[in-house]
Amino acid sequence: MTTEREKMTAGNNFNQFDKELISRRILVRKSLQKINNTPDNEDRNAMIKELFADTGDEFFVETDLQFDYGWNIHIGNNFFGNYRLTLMDSCPITFGENCYIGPNCGLYTNIHPLNAKERVADVELGAPIKIGDNAWFGGDVTILPGVTLGNNVVVGAGSVVTKSFGDDVVVAGNPARVIKQIDNSK
Repeated sequence: MTTEREKMTAGNNFNQFDKELISRRILVRKSLQKINNTPDNEDRNAMIKELFADTGDEFFVETDLQFDYGWNIHIGNNFFGNYRLTLMDSCPITFGENCYIGPNCGLYTNIHPLNAKERVADVELGAPIKIGDNAWFGGDVTILPGVTLGNNVVVGAGSVVTKSFGDDVVVAGNPARVIKQIDNSK
């Protein structure tokens, strides 16, 4: 039998009011209160590491971190998340190595139906987000469900990324588009 958690992680319709999912969200909310009020970086990161699916050895996340479950968050080595990072992780959110995320950024895997009857019936699903190695996001970046960004991608401040992009580009705007190629051969 497939659990609601398994359906959710796979991007299929799931019941957000499932007891296991509710229990986890409550645990995460309580944990985030403690995490976000812990001034010591090492202590805070140790608590985060317990809730995420996996992290590299070297990572740092500032305060005001928010996420739903943690089960679906995968962070590579040498990660920096600035203040007020939001990770809506009904589906996997995966960061490669050497990722630097500016303040007030949000990555959202959750999808709600456009059809009002389905939305009111609490049908929910999602699509994973994957960020390659060496990413750099300016402040106030939004990444929408299903986006994959290649290696060495820079996302300009205030951008809304609605589709996937390959390696070695600067994307910016709403919706984000390629504004520059990056020569990483040097």
